[in-house]
Amino acid sequence: MEFVELIKTPRVDNVILHRPFLPTVEGTLCLTGHHLILSSRQDNTEELWLLHSNIDSIEKRFTGSMGTIIIRCKDLRIIQLDIPGMDECLNISSSIEALSSLDSVTLMYPFFYRPMFEVIEEGWHSFLPEQEFALLNSVTDEWRLSYVNKDYSLCPSYPQIVTVPKSIDDELLKKVAMFRYLGRFPVLSYYHKKNGMVMMRSSQPLTGTNGRRCKEDEKLINATLRAGKRGYIIDTRSINVAQQARARGGGFEQEVHYPQWRRIHKSIERCNILQESFIKLVEACTDQSHSVDRWLSKLEASNWLTHVKDILTAACLAAQCVDREGASVLVHGSEGTDSTLQVTSLAQIILDPSSRSIRGFEALIEREWLQAGHPFQLRCAQSAYSSSKQKAEAPTFMLFLDCVWQIQRQFPCSFEFNELFLIMLFEHSYASQFGTYLGNNEAERQRLKLQEKTVSLWSWVNRPTELERFVNPLFEANSLVIWPSVAPQSLQLWEGVFLRWNRSSKYLDEAYEEMIHIIEQNKELQTKVNALRRQLAELETEDGIHESP
Repeated sequence: MEFVELIKTPRVDNVILHRPFLPTVEGTLCLTGHHLILSSRQDNTEELWLLHSNIDSIEKRFTGSMGTIIIRCKDLRIIQLDIPGMDECLNISSSIEALSSLDSVTLMYPFFYRPMFEVIEEGWHSFLPEQEFALLNSVTDEWRLSYVNKDYSLCPSYPQIVTVPKSIDDELLKKVAMFRYLGRFPVLSYYHKKNGMVMMRSSQPLTGTNGRRCKEDEKLINATLRAGKRGYIIDTRSINVAQQARARGGGFEQEVHYPQWRRIHKSIERCNILQESFIKLVEACTDQSHSVDRWLSKLEASNWLTHVKDILTAACLAAQCVDREGASVLVHGSEGTDSTLQVTSLAQIILDPSSRSIRGFEALIEREWLQAGHPFQLRCAQSAYSSSKQKAEAPTFMLFLDCVWQIQRQFPCSFEFNELFLIMLFEHSYASQFGTYLGNNEAERQRLKLQEKTVSLWSWVNRPTELERFVNPLFEANSLVIWPSVAPQSLQLWEGVFLRWNRSSKYLDEAYEEMIHIIEQNKELQTKVNALRRQLAELETEDGIHESP
């Protein structure tokens, strides 16, 4: 298919662009296969380059011969274009609709994007499982890499290489995979160096109404326990949902077969509920006509902060079991591709200082989200504005980033990255020139040949010139476990995402610049103090030499 077939009117002059907190711009609107571009001949006027894949919905309005297109974006921006001529407006509108809803992944922009920067580090090779395992192997020899899934036939949503207990062979893993939903058998998620406890993740067991048993599954998860120790299974479903799953062939671990494990249910809502919550929250944030009471009631009705609280509570529980109880943990829900990953990832943010560094956080996303099979292509197909029927969309990854921001706000000096870094990751998960978030699992990414045909997000982010923007100026390495408060009073709306297009950030930006200035000034003064102390010590030493007989 040629993009030109979808572009009815490639160019329109005298189009007026309206954007939040920016002056209106008059210029020429151009449509390409992947971008909507508005450029002006005025000096010092920023051009608009909008990816079609970032468009969530469009709305047309007409006043006489003037047409207006309102574009609602997946990054929550709302843009208005005033277009002279009804025909031009209709043509532009239908072209945008067609170009923003292409069926084929290989027609998306990452397959056509060519970087204008030098690739210093190949992002596709930055966080390979072998490299991560080498770090683990330097502190314990109880684990091994398994290539049992090398052709993705055992578990299509798992990576080729997984980490499992050394005492468990591949034949046993094959039997366990038959007992776990979609073949997602228990694999290592995190090793706690402090006490040697581990966190594993999987999908639900297929116990069914007959209480089916798998001794190999029992052996696998028992291999993570120390002698005389108990473990915890954290199920991210309510007990009722878990019971209902048994009737459909799923279920949960029964105490009689797992006597050394205590099962705890920490309910986290499913995808469709989270998407509805996201839509309600964004609607509340974009409605400027609220009274205070109406705004607060709409915010409460969205239940967004309740979901944040539920996820953080489950993550804190997992971290507490590992660190304070000295117990190993297995986390799962139904499929193990959504709430399970939220919990294991956030528990690592709490427990592991390296996950709070920039590279450590990137490695966490690669390991616990991309390689672990979170279906980004499905979940991020639509954002909060789309009017088309929901399929499998859900703000799962965005909720995880929101939870990280909540912890970051409570521990502002413990994270090497800033809020801008989290916002950037959110934006690229929904629309990007990079191939990192394409596909739903590693097998799909390999079939699409993303490493050969697209550029990795990490290749761009990890360039020194880009990294500067994402470094937290308050960062001081903290080797301790950090325990966030999950009390309702401690949780706040993430204004940097949900309100950034609704109110000016001018004064916040000025305050941030002033903070950086004070920090730099403080560093300079500290350097001078240290130099003066050295001079004083030298002078005192000289005086001592002169005074000695």
